Amino acid sequence: MSNGTGLESLVDQTISVITNDGRNIVGVLKGFDQATNIILDESHERVYSTKEGVQQLVLGLYIIRGDNISIVGELDEELDSHLDMSKLRAHPLKPVIH
Repeated sequence: MSNGTGLESLVDQTISVITNDGRNIVGVLKGFDQATNIILDESHERVYSTKEGVQQLVLGLYIIRGDNISIVGELDEELDSHLDMSKLRAHPLKPVIH
Protein backbone atom coordinates (compact mmCIF):
# COMPACT_ATOMS: atom_id res chain seq x y z
CA MET A 1 0.00 0.00 0.00
CA SER A 2 1.14 3.56 -0.63
CA ASN A 3 2.29 5.79 2.19
CA GLY A 4 2.42 9.13 0.35
CA THR A 5 -0.37 11.56 -0.41
CA GLY A 6 -2.04 12.41 -3.70
CA LEU A 7 -1.85 10.64 -7.03
CA GLU A 8 1.97 10.84 -7.12
CA SER A 9 2.17 7.96 -4.66
CA LEU A 10 -0.07 5.77 -6.86
CA VAL A 11 1.93 5.97 -10.11
CA ASP A 12 2.75 2.47 -11.40
CA GLN A 13 0.23 0.93 -8.98
CA THR A 14 -3.13 -0.65 -9.76
CA ILE A 15 -6.02 1.69 -9.03
CA SER A 16 -9.79 1.66 -9.36
CA VAL A 17 -11.57 4.66 -10.85
CA ILE A 18 -15.30 5.32 -10.49
CA THR A 19 -16.51 7.71 -13.18
CA ASN A 20 -19.40 10.16 -12.99
CA ASP A 21 -21.49 7.87 -15.18
CA GLY A 22 -21.01 4.94 -12.75
CA ARG A 23 -18.33 2.96 -14.58
CA ASN A 24 -15.61 1.11 -12.61
CA ILE A 25 -12.30 1.07 -14.47
CA VAL A 26 -9.27 -0.74 -13.05
CA GLY A 27 -5.74 -0.32 -14.37
CA VAL A 28 -2.14 0.70 -13.66
CA LEU A 29 -1.78 4.47 -13.20
CA LYS A 30 0.87 5.68 -15.64
CA GLY A 31 0.36 9.42 -15.42
CA PHE A 32 -1.87 12.39 -14.66
CA ASP A 33 -1.92 16.15 -15.04
CA GLN A 34 -3.08 19.25 -13.16
CA ALA A 35 -6.69 18.70 -14.37
CA THR A 36 -6.59 15.13 -12.95
CA ASN A 37 -6.80 13.62 -16.44
CA ILE A 38 -5.32 10.16 -15.89
CA ILE A 39 -3.63 7.55 -18.06
CA LEU A 40 -4.19 3.89 -17.21
CA ASP A 41 -2.37 0.92 -18.74
CA GLU A 42 -3.53 -2.71 -18.73
CA SER A 43 -6.99 -1.42 -17.89
CA HIS A 44 -10.38 -3.08 -17.91
CA GLU A 45 -13.91 -2.06 -17.03
CA ARG A 46 -15.80 -4.10 -14.46
CA VAL A 47 -19.49 -4.35 -15.33
CA TYR A 48 -21.65 -5.42 -12.40
CA SER A 49 -24.98 -7.21 -12.61
CA THR A 50 -27.43 -8.76 -10.16
CA LYS A 51 -28.09 -11.68 -12.53
CA GLU A 52 -24.62 -12.78 -13.62
CA GLY A 53 -21.00 -12.42 -12.52
CA VAL A 54 -18.84 -9.38 -13.07
CA GLN A 55 -17.87 -8.93 -16.71
CA GLN A 56 -14.39 -7.55 -17.34
CA LEU A 57 -14.10 -5.65 -20.62
CA VAL A 58 -10.49 -5.17 -21.74
CA LEU A 59 -9.63 -1.54 -22.52
CA GLY A 60 -5.81 -1.59 -22.62
CA LEU A 61 -4.19 1.86 -22.58
CA TYR A 62 -6.96 4.25 -21.52
CA ILE A 63 -7.30 7.96 -20.77
CA ILE A 64 -9.99 9.32 -18.46
CA ARG A 65 -10.77 13.04 -18.36
CA GLY A 66 -10.48 14.53 -14.91
CA ASP A 67 -13.93 16.13 -15.03
CA ASN A 68 -15.43 12.63 -15.48
CA ILE A 69 -13.76 11.14 -12.37
CA SER A 70 -15.72 10.73 -9.13
CA ILE A 71 -13.37 8.52 -7.08
CA VAL A 72 -9.81 7.22 -7.43
CA GLY A 73 -8.82 4.44 -5.07
CA GLU A 74 -5.85 2.19 -4.50
CA LEU A 75 -6.57 -1.47 -5.23
CA ASP A 76 -5.22 -4.25 -3.00
CA GLU A 77 -3.91 -6.55 -5.75
CA GLU A 78 -3.45 -9.53 -3.44
CA LEU A 79 -7.00 -9.35 -2.13
CA ASP A 80 -8.37 -8.63 -5.62
CA SER A 81 -6.62 -11.70 -7.07
CA HIS A 82 -8.50 -13.95 -4.60
CA LEU A 83 -11.96 -12.70 -5.66
CA ASP A 84 -14.04 -14.95 -7.91
CA MET A 85 -15.58 -12.33 -10.18
CA SER A 86 -17.92 -14.91 -11.73
CA LYS A 87 -19.70 -15.30 -8.37
CA LEU A 88 -19.99 -11.62 -7.43
CA ARG A 89 -23.39 -9.98 -7.85
CA ALA A 90 -24.10 -6.28 -7.42
CA HIS A 91 -26.29 -3.53 -8.75
CA PRO A 92 -24.53 -1.30 -11.29
CA LEU A 93 -23.62 2.12 -9.89
CA LYS A 94 -25.92 4.98 -10.78
CA PRO A 95 -24.50 8.15 -12.35
CA VAL A 96 -23.36 10.96 -10.06
CA ILE A 97 -25.78 13.87 -10.11
CA HIS A 98 -24.29 17.31 -9.34
